[in-house]
Amino acid sequence: MSSKPKVATTSLCGCFGCHMSLLDIDERILKLAELVEFNKSPINDIKVLADDVVVGLIEGGCCNEENVHVLRDFRLHCKILISVGECATSGGIPALRNPISLKECLEEAYLNGPSVHNPSGKIPNDPDLPLLLNKVYPCHEVVKIDYHLPGCPPPADTIWQALTALLGNKPMDLPYELIKYD
Repeated sequence: MSSKPKVATTSLCGCFGCHMSLLDIDERILKLAELVEFNKSPINDIKVLADDVVVGLIEGGCCNEENVHVLRDFRLHCKILISVGECATSGGIPALRNPISLKECLEEAYLNGPSVHNPSGKIPNDPDLPLLLNKVYPCHEVVKIDYHLPGCPPPADTIWQALTALLGNKPMDLPYELIKYD
């Protein structure tokens, strides 16, 4: 059994760009692998959160019941939970559907859109599909989030400095250059 602190990551309703930014730490990923054990993460292809972890990184907001379940499970098992990127912190681009009713969104996507070819004329309703929420929620509206890393996506250096500070029991005092967007 490893004595390294455990880190878990997941992507909810987003584009996976924040995970790409994590991979953009380049050769430091090897140093990170020396510092931590990845629990659930696409980095090691583990799909289930198996244990309690020190740091959980959440990318994406909540647009369906499965996203809410995963986020609540992360909150339950992560000592420190970080929302990473604009979708997790504010709903991001997926939240652009929020002013429109769910019914109207589904009709546009599956029935009335200019490129739709749907001879059945039905909106998918398979019980295996997660139930869509009436709006997209940023993570902090569903569970308590300890830290937010802004950006779309946040720069690799922001993620690196945040992780190494927290794993080193140091305050996460990110320089302005890593969190500014002006």
